Amino acid sequence: MDTITTATDTTNLITAAGICKTYRQPDHAGRLVLDHVDFTLKQGEIVAILGKSGSGKSTFLRIVAGLTPPTEGTVTYRGQLVLGPAHGIAMVFQSFALFPWLTVLGNVELGLEAQGMAKDERRQRAIAAIDLIGLDGFESAYPKELSGGMRQRVGFARALVVNPDVLLLDEPFSALDVLTAETLRGDIEDLWIQRRVPTKGIIFVSHNIEEAVEIADRIIVFGSDPGCIRAEIPVPMPRPRDPTLPAFRRIVDEVYTLLTTVPGRETTRRGARADTLSMQYRLPDASIQQLAGLLDALNAPPFNGRADLPHLADNESLSTDELMVLIEALQLFGFAQVGGGDIEITPVGRSFVDADLQGRKQIFADALLRNISFIVHVRRVLDERPGHSAPEARFLGELEDHLSEEEAQRVLETVINWGRYAELFAYDYNSGVLSLENP
Repeated sequence: MDTITTATDTTNLITAAGICKTYRQPDHAGRLVLDHVDFTLKQGEIVAILGKSGSGKSTFLRIVAGLTPPTEGTVTYRGQLVLGPAHGIAMVFQSFALFPWLTVLGNVELGLEAQGMAKDERRQRAIAAIDLIGLDGFESAYPKELSGGMRQRVGFARALVVNPDVLLLDEPFSALDVLTAETLRGDIEDLWIQRRVPTKGIIFVSHNIEEAVEIADRIIVFGSDPGCIRAEIPVPMPRPRDPTLPAFRRIVDEVYTLLTTVPGRETTRRGARADTLSMQYRLPDASIQQLAGLLDALNAPPFNGRADLPHLADNESLSTDELMVLIEALQLFGFAQVGGGDIEITPVGRSFVDADLQGRKQIFADALLRNISFIVHVRRVLDERPGHSAPEARFLGELEDHLSEEEAQRVLETVINWGRYAELFAYDYNSGVLSLENP
């Protein structure tokens, strides 16, 4: 049974208006994950959503699918308000989400059975979907007999068998190896181009920039803390697209720049600022070794201090998510700057690269005290306390006022690692105490 009610907007396949999502913490405090997201999906369109991990991309997709209710705002599908899972919208998940006790045919039939379709008809529809997605001959196989790519094909067949008007894809290729992902992505794109599926629109969440530029008609870039639409980039190129063309590379560079540039003092729909307390406390999870390694690589040939971001990622075998975290940290410390799809080492960053071990520690300490307010706070507390020490629980509690418990723990570990390397304070693992005296 559809849980949708009549509304008035029939212009777009999907219209999301003022979507907010707040998750309640164990202490009953609310964490805003999405902040007034406005979005439309037009007929005949593929839209990619990119953003850093934790920016609310998957949460937004689940709200569109009717699997998660928004705290505020509405989603309409063909003019009808979505209040739960609706016929016409299907979703493919990153984790395959197959039932291990069912065969391929059984997994694909499941949605049709839930709709009350007669056995013969659903069997015929399921076999046709399995053939369409390239799994002919594996109808009686169980998920454990299949490779990751084949299991994801079952996920696509299960979504396509219901003839969805709108297809939602939540990082459907990210759990696959590069070659398998490329093959499956190409097959899905061919089905779309050749109009072999009845789907009229696709929204897919991705962390792969080249993948998004290759497939999408529009790219939506999500900002973080809270999640909001930071930019919308059209991709006006005919399919199939050649990744070596200058126009393709220009769009890739633009997206890289947006994702790897630390936001300035942007104002959200609520009037809150992007540099709120939450932003100040939410530090990138970057290790000293990774940061130093990336700076060394950037300063050395063939880059000699300046690099194209996709080239740097390929050269250092970094995923987009890994690169974004490291570059965010380098920018926070003032070691590098990003613009036009390129990253360039700064004089401070170059001095760090050229220094010996003790020199690097001092430069890093100066950068932390100049740019990371929470580390300044930790050092001030230790300076002012009579014994020049404090339990880590004290600082963890302060972080939990602004972050989730899990995120607060992660940030505290980052603060401790950075502070110890810079010799701004010491830490005793057994007692959980920070101090100015090496234990």
